[in-house]
Amino acid sequence: MNFADRDPALRPLLDSLLSPADRARIEPVIAELGAVAADEIDALAATADRNQPQLRQFDRDGQRIDEIDYHPSYERMCDLAYGRYGLAAMSHHGGVHGWETKTPAIIKYALSYLFVQSEFGLMCPVSMTDSAARVLRLFDPENFPDEIAALSSTDMDTLATGAMFMTERQGGTDVGLTDTIATDHGDHWTLAGDKWFCSNVSADVILTLARVPGQGEGTRGLGMFLVPKHRPDGSRNAYRINRLKEKLGTKSMASGEVTLEGAWARPVGDLTRGFLQMAEMLNVSRLSNAMRASGLMRRAVRESIDHTRERVVFGKPLFDQPLMRATLLPLMVDAEAALGMVFEAALQLEASDAGDETARTLIRILTPMAKHTICKRARTVTGEAMEVRGGNGYIEDWVNARLVRDSHLGSIWEGSSNVIALDVLRSMNRKQAHVTLVDTFVTRLDALTDPAVRPAADVLRRRWEDLLERSQEILAASAFDQEAAAGAHTDDLSHTVMATLLLEQAQREIAAGLGHRKLLVAHTYLQRLLTGTLLGAPALHHLEVVADGGSVDADTAAEAFAFATRAEVSAGV
Repeated sequence: MNFADRDPALRPLLDSLLSPADRARIEPVIAELGAVAADEIDALAATADRNQPQLRQFDRDGQRIDEIDYHPSYERMCDLAYGRYGLAAMSHHGGVHGWETKTPAIIKYALSYLFVQSEFGLMCPVSMTDSAARVLRLFDPENFPDEIAALSSTDMDTLATGAMFMTERQGGTDVGLTDTIATDHGDHWTLAGDKWFCSNVSADVILTLARVPGQGEGTRGLGMFLVPKHRPDGSRNAYRINRLKEKLGTKSMASGEVTLEGAWARPVGDLTRGFLQMAEMLNVSRLSNAMRASGLMRRAVRESIDHTRERVVFGKPLFDQPLMRATLLPLMVDAEAALGMVFEAALQLEASDAGDETARTLIRILTPMAKHTICKRARTVTGEAMEVRGGNGYIEDWVNARLVRDSHLGSIWEGSSNVIALDVLRSMNRKQAHVTLVDTFVTRLDALTDPAVRPAADVLRRRWEDLLERSQEILAASAFDQEAAAGAHTDDLSHTVMATLLLEQAQREIAAGLGHRKLLVAHTYLQRLLTGTLLGAPALHHLEVVADGGSVDADTAAEAFAFATRAEVSAGV
């Protein structure tokens, strides 16, 4: 088993989106991690899930230590994620996997996508470590060079892991209610307050928000601070881990409740912009959530494909039975579409960091769109995959139960779905980001010239025009009606982005001589976008190619488009 080899979408996307030199350089790592994730990491993850971290509050002499004891399986996964594969380091410096400069963003997300198909919990600390280094590098690199180096180290002896302690009991969604107080001591600050949900609670470098006296109310009054695990003199910092959370999923990773008891801290960047700086960390974590949800979907789909091919019912493999095919097909196209959107967001994030203003606006809306839609869909895909396996899927001996448990995290952490939809709405109101989104994807559709691709491009162009009109109608409505419409409209935008990306990739694969498989997938996704169903989809008769890769002829892909548009007319009638 090799997760990369079993993914029909991954390598063709990398072929299309990376330079030839970058693509050649990363291939051995993709091949290796695909195998390691399917074997060693998968076994380690199952063990770590059963052997959860333990809080040790006191040593044998009764001294308060608040240490977390992890099972060796989790520690070995840390070696692989941070050390061998450099998942938290590659965005910050050269020297990882042969790159002289930092690694292209899409490679980080591709490797993380493979890793997360076996281990979800650890990828939260990996993401926060990566994001903490990013925030310090963006907003205060002169004052924190040692911390940035430690957070982006691939040497386990010098590595520091990161965390974001932001949520308080009374102020989760409404961060402006944060009441942790910061006190200035001249050469440092101290923080006092309670943090209610602290993941990677054993982190070495913690970024948090606290209220700066005299700075104002709400989020205006919040500054960002770095709280190290140890003070400069080597003593443990003054915060208490009260207990660990008993979570539904991500059981391998420790989340806890923390009381800051005059904890030693240093301000980060401009104290008057603390919340805006923390938003940068949140946004990168939100994209990571979408990536992880995409990985869970791929793993769930693969489990379902393998099970239904092995399971014979009434003399025929389940995979060959029509109703099961109708169950599997939407799961397959959802997983493939999600990966394309994650990679698109990764490319736009990299362009934004390089100073592209259009990309900066796009990533402002694409990130919450991806988190909202992909994370929600992952819950459905993993749940359907559990049912496909039947009773065994409900038993912890198989991976399905863990996939379902973990899948619910993405829609909750770093902002629940409603919070995220309102963030999309905010980007529309403040940045007119929907106009940039529509202009960008219409322009890209207009550039698709292959005759096999062009008909669907015309349909999607009209859909984008309708969505622009709908967006303007929403923004012209009352604040109440705007907010009520935000969730459904976010999904409409996301699905149209994914349909456009599938079609764009289909033209690339046709040009590369890979045939019309991707176009079949794109037309199938378009059918559901237009009609809300895949009833009667021609791809049901070519499910092997959708599942495994390969090629179909142009006529088959054209038949899928013709069926989609006929079905749209029927649905309208």
